[in-house]
Amino acid sequence: MQHNRAVIFLTASPDPDRKKPLMLEDVLFCPILTWVARKLTADGVERFFAVCGPEYADEVRACLPEGAVVSDRHEELLDFVSGEGRVTVIPRAAVPAERAGEGYVYSADGSALAEGWKRAASIFVQDVDGERGWIGLNSLEDIQSVELHLRDEIVRRHMARGVRFLDPAAVYIDPRVEIGRGTFVLPGTILRGNTRIGENCTLGPNVMVRDCAVGDGTEINASQINESTVGSRTHVGPFAYIRPNSHIGDEVKVGDFVEVKNSTVGDGTKISHLTYVGDSDVGRKVNFGCGTVTTNYDGFKKYRCTIGDSAFIGCNTNLVAPVSVGEGSYIAAGATITKDVPADALAVARVRQENKDGWAARRRRMHGK
Repeated sequence: MQHNRAVIFLTASPDPDRKKPLMLEDVLFCPILTWVARKLTADGVERFFAVCGPEYADEVRACLPEGAVVSDRHEELLDFVSGEGRVTVIPRAAVPAERAGEGYVYSADGSALAEGWKRAASIFVQDVDGERGWIGLNSLEDIQSVELHLRDEIVRRHMARGVRFLDPAAVYIDPRVEIGRGTFVLPGTILRGNTRIGENCTLGPNVMVRDCAVGDGTEINASQINESTVGSRTHVGPFAYIRPNSHIGDEVKVGDFVEVKNSTVGDGTKISHLTYVGDSDVGRKVNFGCGTVTTNYDGFKKYRCTIGDSAFIGCNTNLVAPVSVGEGSYIAAGATITKDVPADALAVARVRQENKDGWAARRRRMHGK
């Protein structure tokens, strides 16, 4: 039976050394309260009331749908439950589990709840129906014991939707994560937060993706991506690090020991190895040579670089922001660029090589070699 109202009690942690309610602790990177809200929403609940004081009110609101009431005022609670229709009550910390039996969570007529709770702020009321599919939690040890069970449930749900896992026991997936059909997940993969993975991707081994959107057919190998977007048919890693607010296009190569931060990288660009791209706007089909650095920080402020389409950046180049590199231009290896480079130009910014004949032999003789 669907109930369109729910009351959730955030009782104090049973651990005397912790003040935070157990409902706000994480299970698989996700607050228990978020697990609860997602389950109730899927079951048809539209209105939420969380019984919680002001100290944790902001954290509670972040876990619940917009419009939820967060209050510890008894009269507001009674007003919320009053009226016809049944109300789901979560009286303590609990997580939804597909195979759990009845207990911990119950539903009752709203008017009966209001009448019973008028006499006391107790969360107990008679004439209730137990709700199946919930596991109660009393301690951090309970969370530890249930976490792997919930991990297995999440993996089974993704497998039923066409996702393949080489070793289902060697991955950890937040319940908020979405994964497209045909994606192959290798051991050591950790997917966190509001992450969406496209179809036919390959993730792993040893990948962490947090709060990201990843397009179809993309491969991420032994790398970390945080709060960013990655396009389709893009290759990331191994050992790449994409930091927040980065936007990587389609068919891009972000290779080994590459770091990208707060930057946009256009379609078809290649950043193959040992390069830092920070605070930059990079066009399409740009080639970064090994060891390129956008030097974006002067000790006081951050500055941006702009690199046009089809530019070719030679190895060991420093781009001292703010600087612009024009479309189709070339930068010679070993250059330190402090001025804008026009489109289709060649920029050379290094000391001219000078060879001193016989110098090494004379030095060895000085040391008796």
